Amino acid sequence: MATEDAPSFTPSNYVEDAELDRILPTLKDAAGFAPGDFVDDDHHPRSRTCNTPSYRHPTSIVSLRHSLELASVVVFQSNERTMASHKLAALALLLALLGCVAHTCQASYGYPYPLSAPRKSTPPSAPALSYAYYYKTCKGAEKIVRDVVQAEIKRNRGIGAGLIRLFFHDCFVQGCDASVLLDKTQANEQTEKFGLPNIGSLRGFEVIDKIKTKLEAKCKGVVSCADIVAYAGRDATYFLSNKKVYFEMPAGRYDGRVSSANETLFNLPPPFADVALLEAMFAAKGLSLDEMVTLSGAHTVGISHCSSFGDRLPRNASDPMAMNSRFAKSVTRKCKSGSSTVDQDIYTPNTLDNRYYKNVLNHEVLFTSDATLESSKTKYLVKQNLKPYVWEAKFKQAMRKMGGIGVKTKANGEIRKNCRLIN
Repeated sequence: MATEDAPSFTPSNYVEDAELDRILPTLKDAAGFAPGDFVDDDHHPRSRTCNTPSYRHPTSIVSLRHSLELASVVVFQSNERTMASHKLAALALLLALLGCVAHTCQASYGYPYPLSAPRKSTPPSAPALSYAYYYKTCKGAEKIVRDVVQAEIKRNRGIGAGLIRLFFHDCFVQGCDASVLLDKTQANEQTEKFGLPNIGSLRGFEVIDKIKTKLEAKCKGVVSCADIVAYAGRDATYFLSNKKVYFEMPAGRYDGRVSSANETLFNLPPPFADVALLEAMFAAKGLSLDEMVTLSGAHTVGISHCSSFGDRLPRNASDPMAMNSRFAKSVTRKCKSGSSTVDQDIYTPNTLDNRYYKNVLNHEVLFTSDATLESSKTKYLVKQNLKPYVWEAKFKQAMRKMGGIGVKTKANGEIRKNCRLIN
């Protein structure tokens, strides 16, 4: 899906002041704001933040960015920063969605473009996990997982990339608790897998089901679905790297009972994110800038839907991080040929390696969130990961650390009988 290079700001692209004043209370209420959360607008003159006349609210593709500047002008009381950061993100997204209601909104994985960067927050510490967790209660559990993953990757290496992504998308929403696996029910028709960033793009669910069936037959009610997802992500890494990247994965996670499609938008980094947004979203999960760059290296395997990088085509020659012309032509040709997907790495699409970082420097990556790693803040990390064995060692550590996000315990979780349903 191509985007306009520079949409003109015509009157039809704006919501006037009167309309904004009418809808803002509704947006505040929908986002859960309470009276007194906002500083009076008179203390923050509208013309100070937005360049558009009369502080009109822009809703065109490119000018959605300014709609988030509108959200940022609403200043929260300084002694409520932690709560305020979540509310600001909620309001920003609502305003972006508002623009998409009135106009066609360029989206990547269904995201309104763009989201504002959340404030950094420190996630709660996770319960301790341990290695060889099932040695006594279900001996051989990890081998069962590894054997199934190996067989599936031999059949289709793309499944391996899907399993790594499934692990990432699980951990970033509600923590590593297998909430991403839950199907919709009458009680909950909008689980995570039906969230805009996930629907139609996640895969590997059947592999998890197959593993769970084998484990239940061997030791009923012992191995959690959350641990299966973590083990499968680890083993997919091992086989896709041609057995070069192996690491032990601690376990002891319980399965969550909560899964909401709405939470995916606020927690999963979008393909159009810049460095500031990526850093903030990873920091909110307790992951560093270096770990963000390291985990991004997983984009060396797998495929992407053409619609997910529509904001990068046609190529904008004035953008210093634009695709190089040869790569842009190749991708455009592929997407126009009737194919809806493109390999993330055109050189080693089925091998997990550090080629991704060379692609970043050569302007041969698909997403804005990949290209932005060439910025001054992260370029040195990109170059560092090109050195032999450096990225592989860091990727192991980052995957283990990510596996500790938001872990559930017996007190707030369960061991599911079926990974798709709560007990």
